[in-house]
Amino acid sequence: MADQDRKTQIDRRTFLVRGGQATAAVALVSSLPAFVRAEGASTSTLPYPFTLGIASGEPLSTAVVIWTRLAPAPQEPRGGMPERPELVYWQVARDEHFRVIERWGVSYAKPERGHTVHVDVRGLEPARTYFYRFWAAGHMSPVGRTRTAPGWGALPSEVRFAFASCQHFEQGFYTAYKHMAEEDLHFVAFLGDYIYEGVPTSGRPRRHDDGEPDTLEAYRRRYATYKSDPHLQAAHARFAWIVTPDDHEVDNDYSDEIPQDPQLQPRDAFLARRAAAYQAYWEHMPLRAFSEPSGPDIQLYRRLGYGQLLDLHVLDTRQYRSVTKPCGAAQAPICEALLDPTRTILGDAQERWLLDGLGRSRARWNVLAQQVPFAFTDMGQGEQVEVRQDKWDAYPVARQRIVDFIAERKPQNPIVLTGDLHNAWVTLLKRDHRDPDSQTLGAEFIGTSITSGGDGTEQTATAPTVIAKNPQVLFNSNLRGYVSCSVSPRSWTSHYRVVPYVTTEGAPLETRASFVVEDGDPEAYKA
Repeated sequence: MADQDRKTQIDRRTFLVRGGQATAAVALVSSLPAFVRAEGASTSTLPYPFTLGIASGEPLSTAVVIWTRLAPAPQEPRGGMPERPELVYWQVARDEHFRVIERWGVSYAKPERGHTVHVDVRGLEPARTYFYRFWAAGHMSPVGRTRTAPGWGALPSEVRFAFASCQHFEQGFYTAYKHMAEEDLHFVAFLGDYIYEGVPTSGRPRRHDDGEPDTLEAYRRRYATYKSDPHLQAAHARFAWIVTPDDHEVDNDYSDEIPQDPQLQPRDAFLARRAAAYQAYWEHMPLRAFSEPSGPDIQLYRRLGYGQLLDLHVLDTRQYRSVTKPCGAAQAPICEALLDPTRTILGDAQERWLLDGLGRSRARWNVLAQQVPFAFTDMGQGEQVEVRQDKWDAYPVARQRIVDFIAERKPQNPIVLTGDLHNAWVTLLKRDHRDPDSQTLGAEFIGTSITSGGDGTEQTATAPTVIAKNPQVLFNSNLRGYVSCSVSPRSWTSHYRVVPYVTTEGAPLETRASFVVEDGDPEAYKA
């Protein structure tokens, strides 16, 4: 990869001035400087290759990843690309008209990586908005917008971001992303279930293109289906994304090396499927090189800082977890197996990493960005105590270690952000969940789904019972949408943005509720 280290005014001989000039694009091939030519790489003209959009992610104070995939025919083998590498030229500029180029260079879109490109653009300035674009095979991509994080020692007056999860393509339209793209955000956190791996189902608003994926090519086609959505593309192009998967990116309810149906899928076959799923996930997300999978293993837990304001501890609660449903059902009374102290949801290494990071953090807010509900919730009827068997409630000893650490070491203002449930909750984190008067340590904000579950309702049917049995639960909504957060040194505000329907397009957006946490006070209050 070549990279120019100093700012420069744009040069017609090295890049197009504006997108959409096909004649100039063809002429550019012959005028490329020698240092961007590579033996064996093609500069031929192909059909428009940026059908899946562009994206950025993993923002640091001086770096950000920009991403695209070349796919002229996304549902065809190799996305319609020839079996050869293709040169991709990229630019990062200070302005959307690309008058002043901050960084530019050339990369390869290689067939073994699905003709995707992940450029880790370095040497940028902290807390600055940048614009980026790609050129390949005679075509210019759309223009993307991204933003670097504040410098390590900075205490910004505000950081705004949204988090979302669970975007089942068949069950609705991504209207929520249309509204999200109209907000002024620094980044988006996506907390799992970017795709769903199920077979096509008739009678839904949209339809998957083929059967349940279990090979790399099949997962690539499934991602192509999802990433073809224009509203999702708009949200990616507008903001840097920080992503982590849950189960449906691989197989529903899988845990570590155990698939949903182990009797139907031997271990070796599932690990081959997991390797394919992780490879396709990495290919389609704006992740750094250290997250590129090695067989069935992928490095996903990581920490990103926003100056002294915010530390984001991004977790992986699937790859290392002990078996789910130890008491025999998706929801069941607490059994002895559940209390086994060796049961883990993070794995030993990730748990040590998390506790070490929380202990060292000097950020004003410490955020766990993760997949499944953390706080204890009794889901039983009457006097019967029942818990869900694939959430943190199924790993109570491991959770208590983290809770006790937070209570004793006191990292500032712990907040948990969660996806998974397809409906929204606000729950207080208690030192001892058996005692309603126990010390409150922080708040958990659980976001609803983008589409999963279809058109929603004001509340789930069980919400009144759950709230009555669990005084730590403050709020529930079963409408679809996302959560928009505003974080300052003095307070955290979570706005629950919802749409009334997703099975048809064009739904309006409203703020269903807002909750505030003040610096130094772990309670959450309805605004």
